Amino acid sequence: MNVAMKYRLRCVHCGKEFSPEPELYTCPDCKDRLGTLEVIYSFSSKTQWIRPENPGIWRYADLLPIREDPLPPHLYVGNTPLIRSEKIERELGIQELWIKDDGKNPTASFKDRASVVAIAKAIEYGYTDIFAASTGNAASSLAGLCAPAGLKAHIYLPATAPEAKIAQLLIYGAEVFAVQGSYDQAFDLSLKEGFQKDWYCRNSAINPYLLEGKKTGTFELIQDLKMHAPDLILVGVGDGTVYSSIHKAVAELFQLNLIDRIPIIVGVQGENANAIRRAFSNGEPYLPADIENATCLADSISVGKPRDVIKACKWAKKHDGFFLTVSDEEIGVSISALARKSGVFAEPAGAIAYAGLKQLKDEGHLNAKARVALMITGNGLKDVRAAKPYLTEKVTPVSIKGVRGA
Repeated sequence: MNVAMKYRLRCVHCGKEFSPEPELYTCPDCKDRLGTLEVIYSFSSKTQWIRPENPGIWRYADLLPIREDPLPPHLYVGNTPLIRSEKIERELGIQELWIKDDGKNPTASFKDRASVVAIAKAIEYGYTDIFAASTGNAASSLAGLCAPAGLKAHIYLPATAPEAKIAQLLIYGAEVFAVQGSYDQAFDLSLKEGFQKDWYCRNSAINPYLLEGKKTGTFELIQDLKMHAPDLILVGVGDGTVYSSIHKAVAELFQLNLIDRIPIIVGVQGENANAIRRAFSNGEPYLPADIENATCLADSISVGKPRDVIKACKWAKKHDGFFLTVSDEEIGVSISALARKSGVFAEPAGAIAYAGLKQLKDEGHLNAKARVALMITGNGLKDVRAAKPYLTEKVTPVSIKGVRGA
């Protein structure tokens, strides 16, 4: 299949369509905030939604904007576990609770799904360098996957990013720029310098192909549920791209007659980093509702100027999705609670989905027949510092006095 004929790009604001070009990231008329692009496929009777012989996310080659031959063999991402928690089901009084643990990806986060597609596109277009702005996960993902691909990663991130995430970048050989400012400021600086230096852009909501990689998490979730979509899917929301990717995944599966209904997608934000919820609550026409100095325990989604806000709001409107907010305290408590009840140690941006589910239960919005899925987007070892204040168990010092050889 000729990848150039397989898809087109469409502006989410004005609806204008474009043929793919290496340097086309956003609508030239509507610009980067309003004019984010999304990939539109030309499905046919020959479309195979899954190619079981391909590894990882490349199983979904017909629904990805990549060359089919050759697929990058060293970029193995996906096939992360889907875990059922009967303990949480009993506690919340619901029928099913499924946890999609993307902390089991190569660099321990959901962002690997986006990075692997960005790298495939960079190779296709002949780039040798890729840049990204990140609070940590997208950065370590890009650095870790660029290493075996032979590409150079250039990372812009806030100097306050967790130490473990910064260490990952340096271990993988990335060039790191620690910005003395917020994520949003690092994002703007990365665009200015990255485009000046003719590097390929891996920034979410600027590069339309990243969402395509992210949607494969939902493909796997529903495939593992034997194509029986859950009633609710909850996920943490920062820039809005992961949230939009879930909507796009279920829309494509529905279009292909592979599922019979669209689940409700719930986006969960921190109460002091809830720019997308604010924009959605303001109603149509959706416009950014940015927050100065956004803060959140979940550093991965501590975003005050979300770049994919329009796309996220439009998808939520189309599918009756919605957004809610939780406190830092609720996020912190959820890290420990989720780990103890399911065995999944999630970073704050992953555990926030469980905090949102608890809120729905407390407010009486869950029924006994509900089938629910949580998207856990990163491993708790990414940000141990955030979890420490919420530990209830203590380490007991033990003397070795009297032990032979002591």
